[in-house]
Parts: sequence; C-alpha cells; structure tokens
Amino acid sequence: MKLLKPVWVNHDGQPIFSVDIHPDGTKFATGGQGGDAGRVCLWNFGPVINEELEKKESVPKLLCQMDNHLACVNVVRWSQSGKYLASAGDDETIMIWQISKYLGSSATSIFRGSANVEQWRCIATLRGHSGDILDLNWSPTDEYIASGSVDNNVIVWNARKFPEIVTRLNGHNGFVKGVSWDPIGKYVASQSDDKSVKIWRTKDWKEEKTVSEPFRECGGTTHVLRLNWSPDGQFLRNEWGFGHCLGSQ
Repeated sequence: MKLLKPVWVNHDGQPIFSVDIHPDGTKFATGGQGGDAGRVCLWNFGPVINEELEKKESVPKLLCQMDNHLACVNVVRWSQSGKYLASAGDDETIMIWQISKYLGSSATSIFRGSANVEQWRCIATLRGHSGDILDLNWSPTDEYIASGSVDNNVIVWNARKFPEIVTRLNGHNGFVKGVSWDPIGKYVASQSDDKSVKIWRTKDWKEEKTVSEPFRECGGTTHVLRLNWSPDGQFLRNEWGFGHCLGSQ
C-alpha cells in the first residue's frame, strides 16, 4: 500500500469530515469547516497521483470552493452519474451542486467561495431536518437521496423533483449516524445511536428488520459511524467493524 498525503488538500487548517471521489476518478470532494462557515471543496485528482502534474503551475489543484453552508459540512456525496454533488451538515440543510455547463443561462444561484475553475452552482437547498445532518446517500438510480440526522429521523427526498420529500422514516430512538442503499435499491438501511440498524423496504417505506444484537455491548454515544452495503447485497458493514449477513434478496 502506498500512502499519499498532498499538503495542498486542506481547508485553511480547519477540520475535514468527509471525502468522496467522483465516479470517473478525475476529481474528489471534501467537506468540513471553513474560515467562518461550512466549506465544500472540489480537487483535481491528477496532481494527487501524478507528481509531474503536481509540479505544473498550469494544472489547477483546487477546482472549486463553496462556502454557502452556514455551519460545518459533515458529508459530501456524488450522485451515481457524477452529475450532481450533495453536501449536508450542522446547518440542517442539504445543498445540491451542479456544474454550470449543464445549466446554461439558468445558472444564477448565489455562489460564495474563492475558487470556481469548473463553475459549480447550488441548484437546490433541501430543508426538512430539525438537527445536524450526519450522513446522506444517493439511491442506485439517483432517483432518491436518503439523509440521517440527530433529530432521529431519516428523510427520503425525490432527487428528480427537488425539494420534494418522499417520506420520513422515524423509527429510531437515537440520532441517525449513517444511511446506505442496497445495490439494486430494494432496501435502505439506517444506523443509529440507539444501537440498532434498521432495514426499510423501498416499495412501501415500511420497516423490514431491526438488527441490534451485534451492538448491545457497544459503549454510549460515539463519533459519526457510517455503514455500507456490500456490492453483492448480502452484507451490511459499519465502522464498528461488524458485518451482518442479510441473506438472499
């Protein structure tokens, strides 16, 4: 394993809480704290993996810096197509970003930031949570976004008709740390500080199963821990290190 740490990837010395790589591998996004607000940055991946590109002053490293969030950004996630970027954080909002070349003359959204080589704009702001948003995820077909918050709720948003809310999944008794879709979009899973993972059916948005046994011996409130579905849809794995077999879909 080779570990690279480009010193130029930073938020002016402020914390970075989330990183996500664009599906085509050309860029990556970071979310965290900025100077006096939340910050989202888009970075060129070329100078990270190619030392010659890193040394060329003509090759931009920071592609775009967006300071629109009013509080720190906890999560950034690219859509499956890579056309959109979603960011969310302690200001209880989700912002949807799109590059201006797709917007034409409609690219009039307010932009706050010091760099915008690629001309990204916020095209939608989603408000519905009453607490900090800790995680979000796009469905496999980019039809929905699921978000989890310290308000104990999961909100499913209609990604084809922002800012429409499809449903609220409110079965948790503690703040929701992570959300993840299965590979075919049949289920969405949510992980909570109530020491449980809930599996929700997307056909009717009802609870399919609650998994709690692996977490009974865990301590109290912990830092944000997110979960991920395995590519074959058979397992859910979280950052506690537990994997749970879900059986055949």
